[in-house]
Amino acid sequence: MLQNDLILRAAKGEKTERTPVWLMRQAGRVLPEYREVRAKMGGFKELVKTPEFAAEVTIQPVDILGVDAAIIFSDILVIPEAMGLDYQMVESRGPWFEKTIQSLEDVDKLRIANGVDDLHYVCEAIRLTKQGLANRVPLIGFAGAPWTILAYMVEGSGSKTFSKAKRFLYTQPEAAHALLEKIAQSTINYLRAQIGAGADMIQLFDSWAGILSPEQYKTFALPYIAKITDAIYTHVPVTVFAKDAHFIRKELGALTSCHTVGLDWTMDARESRALIGEHKTLQGNADPCLLYADFKTIEHGVAEMLNAFGPHKHIANLGHGLYPDLNKDNVRCFVDAVKNHTW
Repeated sequence: MLQNDLILRAAKGEKTERTPVWLMRQAGRVLPEYREVRAKMGGFKELVKTPEFAAEVTIQPVDILGVDAAIIFSDILVIPEAMGLDYQMVESRGPWFEKTIQSLEDVDKLRIANGVDDLHYVCEAIRLTKQGLANRVPLIGFAGAPWTILAYMVEGSGSKTFSKAKRFLYTQPEAAHALLEKIAQSTINYLRAQIGAGADMIQLFDSWAGILSPEQYKTFALPYIAKITDAIYTHVPVTVFAKDAHFIRKELGALTSCHTVGLDWTMDARESRALIGEHKTLQGNADPCLLYADFKTIEHGVAEMLNAFGPHKHIANLGHGLYPDLNKDNVRCFVDAVKNHTW
């Protein structure tokens, strides 16, 4: 039995004693303790692929920040790597693919990943994390949504416009759908393996959702998200976070296999509730830059956020991940302000 199951009950729409809180990128450079572990490894990918250290940094935010859930330390790009497209994580630049997907022939060469075998190191990190957490809080597993993964596989790196990836949708739709299908099937296998290893909850990150038009999103993104959530939602609660996708909130609310809809900080809480509906839990959505402010300003911002969402069917979080130069005391102030809020 979990000692603290607030986030699971909130995701299922149950009433909770208080609003649960966790933070995207909570296991990362904002913590000096994380940087110490990272220094031992020599690189980000080495840390991801070393289960005992990945488990250690996953647990750190629970001990140091007091969050209500851990999220496994990994990366969304382990999926293309498991499918046969390797990537590097370049310091101060981000992910970089030496080879990219440019045609249907390239897609045909990719394999559908087996979550248990191809991504065994993530599953082992989950098992070790569950042991280390000792039932204190739930563990969140995650993956990238198919469109976001395609964007990196075609573009080759991060981009302001992802024009190569979007051109691929316009000029080679057959190849795009074939690639999205392989990514979706690989992701289903991966998430099932995470759940089998002990993940209590799953989040899909669609980081580049906002660069698509509404029609493109309904064609190339939403059906594959639905395919994945349909495959896993009966096992654990599922959250979908589509950053910048104001235009798809109503459709995400209509997904029967999605328990929680994540919001970024540009999405108004009350408007989002009206669009998404009362049946879904909402997650978010403080501006990460709020955490640069003094404690009093942070506490005021937290109160405004919580009052906008209301006391139930809400999981407190930021509208994006923690920035690495934030002070961990300010981050702890945010967490404490959520936990100490009174209605």
